[in-house]
Amino acid sequence: MYWYEVDVKQLEEERAKQGYAPGVIFYGSSTLRLWENLSLIFANRKACNLGFGGSTLAACVWFFERVFAFEHPTALLVYAGDNDLGDGRHPEEILIFFQQLMEKAKALGDIPCYFISLKPSPARWHMSEQFRYTNNLVKSEIIRKDNNWKFIDVFHSMLDRSGQPLASLYAEDGLHLSAEGYQLWAALIDAVLNRDLKI
Repeated sequence: MYWYEVDVKQLEEERAKQGYAPGVIFYGSSTLRLWENLSLIFANRKACNLGFGGSTLAACVWFFERVFAFEHPTALLVYAGDNDLGDGRHPEEILIFFQQLMEKAKALGDIPCYFISLKPSPARWHMSEQFRYTNNLVKSEIIRKDNNWKFIDVFHSMLDRSGQPLASLYAEDGLHLSAEGYQLWAALIDAVLNRDLKI
């Protein structure tokens, strides 16, 4: 995990400069890290972006105590697992990492926690069945545990009528989101937070 060290240190430094206690924390991979206006979009919820590098869900578990050492958020949203599959991990491994993350997140208290489903990226569409299976595993685990975790499905909203990824939602690399993609995510996430947090 040493290759994430620079990113995690930068994250710690940026967090120290913010000077306010975060409300809703977004934690995970570069899909979140590159969401430049996230804090502005969710300003009323004191959103804090703790996305780093091209992190995997495994890395999110590994660095959890360090990143959340002084955090007491009102809610946690996680997007990770995409890169794990891209690195050759199996869906069942992603589930194990998610189960470990659920245990780690208990340290934050009984707050609402959300797993944002893996997205259907054009660059990884050849792995779409693995992505669908992983999403189903995580969603089923959340239903089975019936605790403070919930599943936010962005996958299906990012497909066109023929069931293919909507190219306009992605950057040129076919992996990260475009401005339009982030607008869609903001709407989907905000709807869930409005329902659950009542603010």
